[in-house]
Amino acid sequence: MQPLANVTPLRPARAGAIDVRNVGQVFKTRSQDIVALDDVSLTVKPGRFVVLVGPSGCGKSTLLMMMAGLRRQTSGTILINGAPITQPDPNRVGVVFQEASLFPWLTAEENVEFPLSLRGVTKAERRAKAQDALKLVGLENFGKRHPHELSGGMKQRVSIARGMVQDPPVLLMDEPFAALDEQTRMTMGDELLRIWAATGKTVVFVTHSLTEAVYLADEVIVMSARPGRIVDHLEVQLPRPRTYEMLSGDAFGALRDQIWRHIRKSA
Repeated sequence: MQPLANVTPLRPARAGAIDVRNVGQVFKTRSQDIVALDDVSLTVKPGRFVVLVGPSGCGKSTLLMMMAGLRRQTSGTILINGAPITQPDPNRVGVVFQEASLFPWLTAEENVEFPLSLRGVTKAERRAKAQDALKLVGLENFGKRHPHELSGGMKQRVSIARGMVQDPPVLLMDEPFAALDEQTRMTMGDELLRIWAATGKTVVFVTHSLTEAVYLADEVIVMSARPGRIVDHLEVQLPRPRTYEMLSGDAFGALRDQIWRHIRKSA
């Protein structure tokens, strides 16, 4: 895929900021209490692309699931668009997981429609919304295909479309490209940046790839080993659109190395 041309949002970023205030998470077992997160606070401004990185087991995905309302924190508060998130709310938050998790007996179009069908949206309306979402991710000609007829990257595009079909202002992504080969992963990164630029959504993205983090992000949040704490917050001031040539530049390498030093020190 060619590097993206200059793209500006089609509409201003809507309210969708995330406020995480003094959040902690303790998992209780029969023998001991395991502190997964300790006093985590951060603010994500509307329309920003923020990436969470850190050692395995540091609580990145746990924090993301709390932002999605899929897990309750032990302490602290999480606000989405100014209100607490205590349960899933697709009007405010969309989620894309590491695995596409598509229903094999449904077409791509029907998989994207599925969240709308749960809410009782009429067939005509959900079909129109699904087709719009598939067009946004570049799959307008593949709506009638079943998952086994799609490549891994295409399945993830369907998953992204499903996460966006209800048009939430916030999109949370938990290592969505981890299972893809490097070439497809880079292509999907560019596709995601195109979608983000076209929608102006607030994105929080979890990854283990430091190159992916710097390439995608406006800001990179670095977390320590368990108990997870925020140990650095970097502004990525590389120009947009991002290009592959940046990967070998000194500025890109310096940012990636700074992140790695913090992770290695805290591991």
